[in-house]
Amino acid sequence: MIRQLAFTLPNPEALTREDFFVAPSNALALQAVEGWQDWPGRKLLLIGPEGAGKTHLAHVWAAISGAVLLSGPDLATTDVATLAGRPVVVDDADRIGPAETSLFHLHNLATSGAALLMTAHTPPRDWGLHLPDLISRMQATQIARLEAPDDALLSAVLVKLFTDRQVAVPANLIPYLVSRMPRSVGAARTLVADLDARALAAGRPITRALAGEVLDRHDPE
Repeated sequence: MIRQLAFTLPNPEALTREDFFVAPSNALALQAVEGWQDWPGRKLLLIGPEGAGKTHLAHVWAAISGAVLLSGPDLATTDVATLAGRPVVVDDADRIGPAETSLFHLHNLATSGAALLMTAHTPPRDWGLHLPDLISRMQATQIARLEAPDDALLSAVLVKLFTDRQVAVPANLIPYLVSRMPRSVGAARTLVADLDARALAAGRPITRALAGEVLDRHDPE
Protein backbone atom coordinates (compact mmCIF):
# COMPACT_ATOMS: atom_id res chain seq x y z
CA MET A 1 0.00 0.00 0.00
CA ILE A 2 1.40 3.38 -1.02
CA ARG A 3 0.84 6.19 1.43
CA GLN A 4 0.79 9.74 0.10
CA LEU A 5 3.13 12.06 1.96
CA ALA A 6 2.03 15.59 2.79
CA PHE A 7 4.66 18.29 2.59
CA THR A 8 4.20 21.70 4.18
CA LEU A 9 4.77 24.15 1.35
CA PRO A 10 4.40 27.91 1.45
CA ASN A 11 1.05 29.19 0.22
CA PRO A 12 1.43 32.95 0.23
CA GLU A 13 -1.81 34.87 0.42
CA ALA A 14 -2.47 37.53 -2.16
CA LEU A 15 -2.68 40.84 -0.27
CA THR A 16 -3.46 43.16 -3.17
CA ARG A 17 -6.40 45.55 -3.57
CA GLU A 18 -7.90 43.18 -6.14
CA ASP A 19 -7.91 40.38 -3.56
CA PHE A 20 -9.56 42.46 -0.84
CA PHE A 21 -13.23 41.54 -0.61
CA VAL A 22 -15.40 44.52 0.26
CA ALA A 23 -18.27 43.96 2.70
CA PRO A 24 -20.26 46.09 5.15
CA SER A 25 -17.81 45.02 7.87
CA ASN A 26 -14.80 46.65 6.15
CA ALA A 27 -16.07 49.10 3.52
CA LEU A 28 -15.60 52.23 5.63
CA ALA A 29 -12.08 51.18 6.62
CA LEU A 30 -11.17 50.61 2.96
CA GLN A 31 -12.58 54.02 2.06
CA ALA A 32 -10.48 55.63 4.80
CA VAL A 33 -7.31 53.88 3.62
CA GLU A 34 -7.84 54.82 -0.02
CA GLY A 35 -8.44 58.44 1.01
CA TRP A 36 -5.11 58.57 2.80
CA GLN A 37 -4.05 61.94 1.42
CA ASP A 38 -6.87 63.54 3.42
CA TRP A 39 -6.05 61.95 6.79
CA PRO A 40 -6.07 64.53 9.61
CA GLY A 41 -2.47 64.93 10.71
CA ARG A 42 -1.48 62.42 7.99
CA LYS A 43 -2.27 59.52 10.36
CA LEU A 44 -4.81 56.70 10.58
CA LEU A 45 -5.34 53.82 13.02
CA LEU A 46 -7.16 50.67 11.88
CA ILE A 47 -8.82 48.74 14.71
CA GLY A 48 -10.45 45.33 14.43
CA PRO A 49 -10.45 41.75 15.69
CA GLU A 50 -7.91 39.13 14.62
CA GLY A 51 -8.35 38.22 10.96
CA ALA A 52 -10.67 41.11 10.10
CA GLY A 53 -8.38 42.32 7.30
CA LYS A 54 -6.18 44.93 8.99
CA THR A 55 -2.90 43.52 7.67
CA HIS A 56 -4.39 43.10 4.21
CA LEU A 57 -5.44 46.77 4.18
CA ALA A 58 -1.98 47.73 5.44
CA HIS A 59 -0.44 46.01 2.42
CA VAL A 60 -2.98 47.67 0.11
CA TRP A 61 -1.99 51.08 1.44
CA ALA A 62 1.73 50.28 1.27
CA ALA A 63 1.28 49.45 -2.41
CA ILE A 64 -0.47 52.71 -3.27
CA SER A 65 1.67 54.97 -1.06
CA GLY A 66 5.09 53.29 -1.29
CA ALA A 67 5.11 52.85 2.48
CA VAL A 68 7.67 50.95 4.54
CA LEU A 69 6.04 47.97 6.30
CA LEU A 70 6.95 47.37 9.94
CA SER A 71 5.40 45.38 12.76
CA GLY A 72 5.01 46.70 16.29
CA PRO A 73 7.84 44.55 17.68
CA ASP A 74 10.11 45.74 14.82
CA LEU A 75 10.16 49.28 16.20
CA ALA A 76 12.52 48.36 19.02
CA THR A 77 15.30 47.72 16.48
CA THR A 78 14.35 50.31 13.84
CA ASP A 79 16.29 53.53 13.24
CA VAL A 80 13.27 55.80 12.85
CA ALA A 81 15.40 58.69 11.57
CA THR A 82 16.05 56.75 8.33
CA LEU A 83 12.29 56.81 7.63
CA ALA A 84 12.03 60.59 7.39
CA GLY A 85 9.88 61.64 4.45
CA ARG A 86 8.58 58.11 3.83
CA PRO A 87 5.09 56.74 4.50
CA VAL A 88 5.20 54.03 7.18
CA VAL A 89 2.92 51.18 8.25
CA VAL A 90 3.13 49.86 11.80
CA ASP A 91 1.13 46.63 11.87
CA ASP A 92 0.16 45.45 15.37
CA ALA A 93 1.02 48.84 16.83
CA ASP A 94 -0.50 47.66 20.11
CA ARG A 95 2.54 45.35 20.45
CA ILE A 96 5.26 48.01 20.40
CA GLY A 97 6.44 47.07 23.89
CA PRO A 98 9.27 49.39 25.02
CA ALA A 99 9.38 51.26 21.68
CA GLU A 100 6.95 54.03 22.63
CA THR A 101 9.53 56.73 21.85
CA SER A 102 10.00 55.32 18.34
CA LEU A 103 6.25 55.43 17.64
CA PHE A 104 6.15 58.97 19.03
CA HIS A 105 8.86 60.03 16.56
CA LEU A 106 6.96 58.39 13.70
CA HIS A 107 3.96 60.57 14.57
CA ASN A 108 6.19 63.63 14.31
CA LEU A 109 7.56 62.49 10.95
CA ALA A 110 4.00 61.98 9.68
CA THR A 111 2.97 65.53 10.54
CA SER A 112 6.12 66.77 8.76
CA GLY A 113 4.91 65.58 5.37
CA ALA A 114 5.03 61.78 5.38
CA ALA A 115 2.13 59.56 6.49
CA LEU A 116 1.55 56.91 9.14
CA LEU A 117 -0.85 53.96 9.14
CA MET A 118 -1.17 51.81 12.26
CA THR A 119 -3.19 48.68 12.95
CA ALA A 120 -4.27 47.27 16.30
CA HIS A 121 -6.78 44.95 17.92
CA THR A 122 -7.91 47.48 20.53
CA PRO A 123 -8.07 51.27 21.05
CA PRO A 124 -4.89 52.99 22.30
CA ARG A 125 -6.35 53.38 25.81
CA ASP A 126 -5.97 49.61 26.18
CA TRP A 127 -2.32 49.43 25.07
CA GLY A 128 -0.80 50.30 28.41
CA LEU A 129 1.05 53.34 27.05
CA HIS A 130 3.11 55.40 29.46
CA LEU A 131 4.64 58.20 27.37
CA PRO A 132 2.33 61.24 27.75
CA ASP A 133 3.31 62.77 24.39
CA LEU A 134 2.54 59.51 22.58
CA ILE A 135 -0.77 59.13 24.40
CA SER A 136 -1.86 62.60 23.32
CA ARG A 137 -0.89 61.93 19.70
CA MET A 138 -2.75 58.61 19.66
CA GLN A 139 -5.82 60.33 21.08
CA ALA A 140 -5.69 62.79 18.18
CA THR A 141 -5.36 60.05 15.53
CA GLN A 142 -8.30 59.24 13.26
CA ILE A 143 -9.67 55.71 13.78
CA ALA A 144 -11.29 53.39 11.23
CA ARG A 145 -12.84 50.16 12.46
CA LEU A 146 -13.21 46.76 10.86
CA GLU A 147 -15.88 44.45 12.24
CA ALA A 148 -15.96 40.66 12.35
CA PRO A 149 -16.82 39.29 8.89
CA ASP A 150 -20.37 38.38 7.88
CA ASP A 151 -21.40 35.25 5.94
CA ALA A 152 -20.83 36.84 2.54
CA LEU A 153 -17.30 37.93 3.40
CA LEU A 154 -16.39 34.60 5.01
CA SER A 155 -17.64 32.79 1.91
CA ALA A 156 -15.53 35.00 -0.36
CA VAL A 157 -12.48 34.55 1.85
CA LEU A 158 -12.84 30.75 1.87
CA VAL A 159 -13.08 30.68 -1.92
CA LYS A 160 -9.98 32.91 -2.14
CA LEU A 161 -7.98 30.76 0.27
CA PHE A 162 -8.79 27.56 -1.60
CA THR A 163 -7.97 29.29 -4.88
CA ASP A 164 -4.63 30.51 -3.50
CA ARG A 165 -3.80 26.86 -2.80
CA GLN A 166 -5.11 25.77 -6.21
CA VAL A 167 -7.60 23.46 -4.48
CA ALA A 168 -11.00 22.78 -6.07
CA VAL A 169 -13.89 22.12 -3.68
CA PRO A 170 -17.60 21.41 -4.26
CA ALA A 171 -19.83 24.50 -4.25
CA ASN A 172 -21.95 23.25 -1.37
CA LEU A 173 -18.90 22.99 0.88
CA ILE A 174 -18.55 26.77 1.33
CA PRO A 175 -21.94 27.44 3.00
CA TYR A 176 -21.44 24.30 5.10
CA LEU A 177 -18.11 25.61 6.41
CA VAL A 178 -19.49 29.11 7.02
CA SER A 179 -22.38 27.73 9.07
CA ARG A 180 -20.07 25.84 11.43
CA MET A 181 -16.76 27.70 11.62
CA PRO A 182 -15.73 30.45 14.08
CA ARG A 183 -16.54 33.95 12.86
CA SER A 184 -13.15 35.24 11.81
CA VAL A 185 -10.91 35.37 8.75
CA GLY A 186 -8.13 33.95 10.91
CA ALA A 187 -10.26 30.88 11.60
CA ALA A 188 -10.89 30.55 7.86
CA ARG A 189 -7.13 30.50 7.21
CA THR A 190 -6.59 27.81 9.83
CA LEU A 191 -9.51 25.73 8.60
CA VAL A 192 -8.45 25.80 4.95
CA ALA A 193 -4.86 24.93 5.83
CA ASP A 194 -6.03 22.02 7.99
CA LEU A 195 -8.40 20.72 5.31
CA ASP A 196 -5.69 20.91 2.67
CA ALA A 197 -3.17 19.09 4.86
CA ARG A 198 -5.64 16.36 5.85
CA ALA A 199 -6.73 15.80 2.25
CA LEU A 200 -3.12 15.53 1.05
CA ALA A 201 -2.15 13.16 3.85
CA ALA A 202 -5.15 10.91 3.24
CA GLY A 203 -4.99 11.10 -0.55
CA ARG A 204 -8.65 12.09 -0.75
CA PRO A 205 -10.53 15.14 -2.00
CA ILE A 206 -11.94 17.79 0.31
CA THR A 207 -15.57 16.84 0.87
CA ARG A 208 -18.23 17.66 3.45
CA ALA A 209 -17.39 14.43 5.22
CA LEU A 210 -13.75 15.40 5.56
CA ALA A 211 -14.75 18.94 6.53
CA GLY A 212 -17.00 17.53 9.25
CA GLU A 213 -14.10 15.56 10.70
CA VAL A 214 -11.85 18.61 10.71
CA LEU A 215 -14.51 20.87 12.20
CA ASP A 216 -15.21 18.33 14.95
CA ARG A 217 -11.50 18.40 15.81
CA HIS A 218 -11.57 22.19 15.98
CA ASP A 219 -14.67 22.14 18.18
CA PRO A 220 -15.09 18.71 19.78
CA GLU A 221 -18.27 19.77 21.55
